[in-house]
Amino acid sequence: MRRLTAVFLAAAAAAVIAASCGPREPEPSPAPRPQPPAPAPPEAALPPIDTLRAAPPALPPDTVVSSRDVTVGLAVAAAEIQLGGADALVMSDPAGGRLLDVPEGTAWRLVRGGAGVTLEGPGGVSAGSHDAIVVTPARPGRYVRVNGRDYRGEVTVLRGTTGLTAVNRIGVESYLAGVVSAEMGRREDFETQALNAQAVVSRTYAVRNQGKRRLLGFDFYATVSDQVYGGVASETPMAWDAVRATRGVILTWNGAPADAFFYSTCGGRTERGIDVFAMADRPYLRSFHDVDANGLAYCRLSPRFRWREQKNGADLEALLRRTLPEVVRIDPAVVDRVVDVRVTRRTASGRAAEVLVRLGRRDVTVTGQQIRSVFRLASGEFLRSTAFEMTAQSDAGRVSLLAIEGGGAGHGVGFCQWGAVGRAREGQGYEQILAAYYPSTTLHRLD
Repeated sequence: MRRLTAVFLAAAAAAVIAASCGPREPEPSPAPRPQPPAPAPPEAALPPIDTLRAAPPALPPDTVVSSRDVTVGLAVAAAEIQLGGADALVMSDPAGGRLLDVPEGTAWRLVRGGAGVTLEGPGGVSAGSHDAIVVTPARPGRYVRVNGRDYRGEVTVLRGTTGLTAVNRIGVESYLAGVVSAEMGRREDFETQALNAQAVVSRTYAVRNQGKRRLLGFDFYATVSDQVYGGVASETPMAWDAVRATRGVILTWNGAPADAFFYSTCGGRTERGIDVFAMADRPYLRSFHDVDANGLAYCRLSPRFRWREQKNGADLEALLRRTLPEVVRIDPAVVDRVVDVRVTRRTASGRAAEVLVRLGRRDVTVTGQQIRSVFRLASGEFLRSTAFEMTAQSDAGRVSLLAIEGGGAGHGVGFCQWGAVGRAREGQGYEQILAAYYPSTTLHRLD
């Protein structure tokens, strides 16, 4: 099996730097059970492995398996950022000049000041204003605490036009340890292969999309806009095991990192990439019935496998007055009474592709993933998916009740996280799980 060389990776990164797996939205995972964080590992590289089937060498439990770095935006356009409060820290300027030693248990406040970042300590002590602040643990293997949450690696605080940005630079495998369980929840031992599959998907996403947010000063958001990354608090022993078991492995197609789209729950059928994302016309992003030999959906365990939402007429009109002008870019003045709401076009998988909103003054068409943003939940979250049936009841020429009955959560393209859990429970290995969701792709191990 071929391995991607360093030369290939550099070329691939340049070729795909603007590629995107598309923004995602908050999706449910099981409530976490408290577990101790994994030991703090050093950022150490391992020699390349020739084949995926080769038995991995024995590793100490605190060893990280890659020195490749990524950068994550922990806070963006923030009015202030709090650093410290746990481990002792060292604050330096970007050139490496030591600015300040922060004792253990002491927190400093960073705010915009003049053209830079101002440091304010306990009792109103100030350490001046600087172009940027680089923060590292005073002791190896410890953490940098940002706004009450611990992170491995180093953190740089930059001044932007609208506020401060905190950027975590971290080895990609350590980053993945803070992603896998944040995305998949705490799993049982017999669901290990689902975590392994998520580790490969998340690593592929990171390699494919590195530099995606470069104009903001980092690679990825720490949220569902890219991948959920919670730092040390999100790490679990099982997440670390998944990262180590798949170390360096990514999905490729035609010699390049694949578009590793993923989401919570397909509801029993996945969606074609091109039906959601304009640049996702890939043979491995196809629609298929994700069911077992008995015709049962693998993701039926999901709490969002089937759902129902309804709004009375007043609530619907209030919602559309907020969302239609923002999402469809129409004059708020035209959003008055709602005469009718109905699906007018569907994708090949049966998901809603177009919804007609008939208002008193005009008709408005909402398409694609805009539908989920327009018909938000009362909590403000996106509608769970576009796999739904919509029924409107009218009274005196006005919608009095809108009912939406649907299945699944997320866009439906690529890897179904709850489907992977169901497949793992049936004994499928991570290679088999990934082959189901990304057919015709190949697993490769990075050097």
